[in-house]
Amino acid sequence: MEAVGPHSCGGGDTARGAEGWPAPEARVHFRVTRFIMEAGVKLGMQSIPIATACTIYHKFFYEINLDAYDPYLVAMSSLYLAGKVEEQHLRTRDIINVSNRYFHPGSEPLELDSRFWALRDSIVQCELLMLRVLRFQVSFQHPHKYLLHYLISLKNWLNRYCWQRTPISVTAWALLRDSYHGGLCLRFRAQHIAVAVLHLALQAYGVEVPAEAEAEKPWWQVFSDDLTKPIIDNIVSDLIQIYTMDTEIP
Repeated sequence: MEAVGPHSCGGGDTARGAEGWPAPEARVHFRVTRFIMEAGVKLGMQSIPIATACTIYHKFFYEINLDAYDPYLVAMSSLYLAGKVEEQHLRTRDIINVSNRYFHPGSEPLELDSRFWALRDSIVQCELLMLRVLRFQVSFQHPHKYLLHYLISLKNWLNRYCWQRTPISVTAWALLRDSYHGGLCLRFRAQHIAVAVLHLALQAYGVEVPAEAEAEKPWWQVFSDDLTKPIIDNIVSDLIQIYTMDTEIP
């Protein structure tokens, strides 16, 4: 496999146990990144800051054993830090209240008592710890801008009727979002992930790129010269494992 960075994302990867169930750490990270995404939406975060929060979380637990820190505290600090990195600043109070309601639906916002301030201090201290562990390298190149350009190009290649009747764009964006439940963000290049989700979206609807058979090289290699079919297959395989895990975890 040709990949960038670590060959696994610690527990962020979707390794499976001998009985076919997801490895315990992978199950934990799946749940926690789902929390990050849902909390991020409720906090009004855009897609890039949410992706950054998930990447910070995965990268932290690549460096640190899962048992060392509460993953949900790390997730809350990841949201807080991602807001700063992507200039969509969040108040710790909002993060705490959204998180509290996530775990206790229908609950009232926390009072500004000792419990609240202790949790706020924990988030801030955890943020500082994460910055040290990650050596302040918390800016990432995400696949989103590449996928946008690739979709525009593909739209021009396909006929209008085919594009309008199949939700290729919506599906590709959904696949990209869901990829952050696992460790693809660390294991593969942003361009490769963008092409792979587009490739899978086309396959899902049985759409073929025009003149593909006569072309000198496949359409996906036009977008990324160093991309190979095995890399696409590996990314797609990891995505399928993420969706399999989604059906197995309540």
